[in-house]
Amino acid sequence: MRGMIVIDRELCKGCGYCMNACHLGLIVIEEKFNKKGVFPAYAVHGEKCTGCCMCAEMCPEIAIEVYRE
Repeated sequence: MRGMIVIDRELCKGCGYCMNACHLGLIVIEEKFNKKGVFPAYAVHGEKCTGCCMCAEMCPEIAIEVYRE
């Protein structure tokens, strides 16, 4: 199964829970801060996402949506 991660960088508070939850290491923290002044999470190599949704389940701000094919 393939998935796609969409992270709302303005809702994200950069806690890193999603990074720890992603067993493939597809989420990193950006080097540019958002309007809140925090460094949000960013999905890299999104084409490798399996759609497990663990990142979205761990997000306390509900800033992550995962779409599955």
